Amino acid sequence: MVEEIKREESIENLNGTSRTLELVLGIIGGFFGLIGGIGAVMVGSIGDAFSASGASDIMILGVVAVVVSIMGIIGAVLVRNKPKLGGLLMMLSGIIGFICIFLFYVLGGVFLVIGGLLALIRK
Repeated sequence: MVEEIKREESIENLNGTSRTLELVLGIIGGFFGLIGGIGAVMVGSIGDAFSASGASDIMILGVVAVVVSIMGIIGAVLVRNKPKLGGLLMMLSGIIGFICIFLFYVLGGVFLVIGGLLALIRK
């Protein structure tokens, strides 16, 4: 256990940066995105129960937002070993989720985009 921690510290020292902030922002953003996506699916299903027009579209976009949020969490996990790929996944998931369900994804999208930008910019 101690050897594993020392090995991780030496890897961080070789890279020169710790990617903990990007990891945390990505996981928090993905979690809030999941909540927003599930909320959009629930709103769409309630609208569908009352035969509201466009309710099925909201449900589909909510499902897309859930999938994209999972992609953002995967990007956050990848950011330690492959920061460019992880940052790109987080940026894409933040933007696509925001386009899909707008207000439901604001909080998650902001966290994912900031985490993705940090992963792409930091050396």
